[in-house]
Amino acid sequence: MIKNFDELFEQLRSKPKKRLVAAWAVDDHTISAVGLAIKAGIVEGTLVGDENMIAEVCQKENIDKSIFTIIHNPNELKSIAQAVEMVNNGEADILMKGLCSTDKYMRGILNKEKGLLPPKAVLSHVCLVQNPNYHKLLVISDIAVIPAPDFKQKQAMIKYVADTARAIGVEKPKVAMITATEQMLQGMPACVEAAMLAKMSDRGQISGCVVDGPLALDVALSEEAVKIKKLTSQVAGDADCLVFPSIEAANVFYKSNTQLIPGVRVAAMVAGAKAPCVLSSRADSIDTKLNSIALAAITAK
Repeated sequence: MIKNFDELFEQLRSKPKKRLVAAWAVDDHTISAVGLAIKAGIVEGTLVGDENMIAEVCQKENIDKSIFTIIHNPNELKSIAQAVEMVNNGEADILMKGLCSTDKYMRGILNKEKGLLPPKAVLSHVCLVQNPNYHKLLVISDIAVIPAPDFKQKQAMIKYVADTARAIGVEKPKVAMITATEQMLQGMPACVEAAMLAKMSDRGQISGCVVDGPLALDVALSEEAVKIKKLTSQVAGDADCLVFPSIEAANVFYKSNTQLIPGVRVAAMVAGAKAPCVLSSRADSIDTKLNSIALAAITAK
């Protein structure tokens, strides 16, 4: 099992390189991250965007632009469409967001005629979190795409976090359905749905992982909390994956980690499309973007 991002990069170096295409890749963070991923030997990188802007960034950051395949497209929206088309044509295994806004990037992915959304598929945002205060990597969802997941969407989210955990070597991921309490309270819809999903897991209707809920965050992550509250669970205290009941809960958890805890490293992507789609904020660090490329690479087919 991969326990940190360093081990993730080490494993990727032993695998065939994935082909990455970055849409509107005209900013220093995107170009630097893709350049580092190429130098690390984990991807081949194509940048779609204004060639002059790309050249200026490479010169400023002292990056050899010859390591990239550069496709000149001076229009932001058209560069997104072109990058998406490359994935659809089998010319790339990973899509990455450059300086373009998230809504424009997602519109390219969701385009009914030329996008990357399979029929009846659910897209969800998946993050990988390395927190020095937890004993292994955490896979979480959904901080950016699904505002208030319904029952069907939660099933898809479980599949995506479990698939991601298996990609980093967890044989049978433990998925915690996070709520405000581990008590089964019928007045809280998140608790009711968490219990239903846990029972579906018990009966084999959700395969390849173990799902339990409702679970409060403390009992999902802390063995001590489990003992104090005398809870019996295969997941509690040792969760590999956290599925949150709303975008607010997930987003606050994610940003509490990144803003308040020194040493945290993260990665983010959209799952459920025809290929992994790196989706991090335009303001995210080069390290986060590089980690996100690695996450997409380990999950790409």
